[in-house]
Amino acid sequence: MQNQSRIVIENIAPQLNCGTIYIKRVVNEIVNITADVLVDGHDVLQASVMYKHESEKKWSETRMQDLGNDGYSASFITSKQGFYSYKLQGWVDYALNWQHGIERKIDDHQHVSSELLEGAELLDNLKGKLSKDEKEYINHLKKIFGNNEDYNEAIQEATSDKLKAIFIAFPEKFLTHTSKELKVYVDREKARFSTWYEFFPRSSSEIEGKHGTFSDCHRLLPRIANMGFDTLYFPPIHPIGEVNRKGKNNTTNALEGDVGSTWGIGSKHGGHKDIHPELGSLEDFKKLVTEAKSLGIEIAMDYALQAAPDHPWVKEHPDWFKWRPDGTVQYAENPPKKYQDILPIYWESKDFKNLWKECLDTLFYWIDCGINVFRVDNPHTKPYYFWGWIIDQVKAKHPDVIFLAEAFTKPKVMHQLAKRGYTQSYTYFTWRDSKHELIEYMNELTQTDQKEYMRPNFWPNTPDINPFHLQGATESKYIQRYALAATLSSNIGIYGPVFEQMIDTPIVGKEEYYMSEKFQLCHYDWSIENNVTTIISKVNHIRKEQSSLQQTNNIKFLETGNDQLIAFYKWDLEKTNETITVISLDAHHSQTGSVQLPMQDLGIHHGQKIEVKDLVTGNSYNWYNEWNYIELHPNLPFHIFKINK
Repeated sequence: MQNQSRIVIENIAPQLNCGTIYIKRVVNEIVNITADVLVDGHDVLQASVMYKHESEKKWSETRMQDLGNDGYSASFITSKQGFYSYKLQGWVDYALNWQHGIERKIDDHQHVSSELLEGAELLDNLKGKLSKDEKEYINHLKKIFGNNEDYNEAIQEATSDKLKAIFIAFPEKFLTHTSKELKVYVDREKARFSTWYEFFPRSSSEIEGKHGTFSDCHRLLPRIANMGFDTLYFPPIHPIGEVNRKGKNNTTNALEGDVGSTWGIGSKHGGHKDIHPELGSLEDFKKLVTEAKSLGIEIAMDYALQAAPDHPWVKEHPDWFKWRPDGTVQYAENPPKKYQDILPIYWESKDFKNLWKECLDTLFYWIDCGINVFRVDNPHTKPYYFWGWIIDQVKAKHPDVIFLAEAFTKPKVMHQLAKRGYTQSYTYFTWRDSKHELIEYMNELTQTDQKEYMRPNFWPNTPDINPFHLQGATESKYIQRYALAATLSSNIGIYGPVFEQMIDTPIVGKEEYYMSEKFQLCHYDWSIENNVTTIISKVNHIRKEQSSLQQTNNIKFLETGNDQLIAFYKWDLEKTNETITVISLDAHHSQTGSVQLPMQDLGIHHGQKIEVKDLVTGNSYNWYNEWNYIELHPNLPFHIFKINK
């Protein structure tokens, strides 16, 4: 392909999968762009980033800065939700090239009358683009550039910053080379900062053994709001299958009165667009959603694309399931786990278009009921292209909708789901426990290209996962794990009552809860307050007040001289809020060490005083040195310091 341009643009970052996958931001975040831009010879080149929101017709432009070694950078702010397009342009800037050349000749005491005449021709290209004052200035330059009597003034103006600024502002782009267009999707701020609380509505009753209702959930909303949670996640609220219903502890034979797994969706009472009759009516649910919003809480629904054997889909759409020669459908499995009460969807069905449409209609149905947050169950067992399609369809009409991918699986699978449009992702934090593991994992999430597309959501526990380090753990360990999740990641969540009441009895040898709430009603004393609930509430409110903790990627780990102490510095976009968090990883003994301040990042020198305020205790300390002593005890195993300079 013939191309007369002399500019080469390559190594554009960020871009994913050669630009076929969009990067992600939230409103008012920055897209920092770098690239290599080259020209043959020694001419002066210029490069710009062009960008526009999908609702705009005109491109905005920001000039790239020369980093040296042919590297260039620029940035723009994503001020609206939705898609932005961006591309790079490069050109030989003959005006700046002329100014650079004449400056070198003048410095070499050469006579440049001919060069001044060349400059006058370049000035002609600026006509029609300038303000009145600028036009007068340019006309004056053209006059003196051609007049030998004004030579001294001419050479001063030819090399002036004023003229250079005009050349930069009004470039003549000759033989411009433009890169391909890349995209960034911009979400609302909750995509980056959210605090989730999970409980089963059916276990919300004040009376032990009685099935909870949405009215019972209504009673608990103020408590959850006061603890500082902004997202209340419900496991599936749909009718539960009666065929092959699971009993307590995942037994295959349900006894009379066993309520089954909430993920065994569908029965004679309906399917994915229906509500379990014992929870209440659709109007009860809508009322709960409205009341939660009035308290600053969004209710997140579970979106689980699977069916109980008696789900209406099985009879109405048999092609959506894969039937075996004996007339049965193989139940779902995730070895060694077996789900006899669940039939997997057959995604290779010839009727896939109607299947996809029903899945989309289900989302639209609940969105119309006021739901804008979905936690998606096992998305890694459904096709990636399906998720790309359905998420794009939803976001096109409802850009506020957030999708959380519940996929504890292979890394590249989790990455692919995020690339297909998931807003947030469950992570391996649940199992990362040592200092080395935590730092390595955080660096992977924040220092690689994962930061461009994967927004982590840190959960210390879930109904499915009772990690070994929480089994039989002390109160200090629970506090430590919440402090880690809440300060390392800006998106966090807990399986609430079980975590805060430290209910941790496992199935022996497994990371599963004994007498799991997934298969039975549980009864909780929701009035309990302990050190764990107190700390959770305190930390949640600190997060709401400190913007440095409302993002994940701006993090730098600090030396402590002790592998049982992990410390890190975080800052917000404008660096108007900076914090240092120190957490003890020892749940049994006191630990001491010295934290090394990031002097350069803080913009301070040795001996300069800074005040650090512990936002948990309210105590303040004056630090003058690079290294500062820390001692943490199991009863309060962390500090969150706000830095005041």
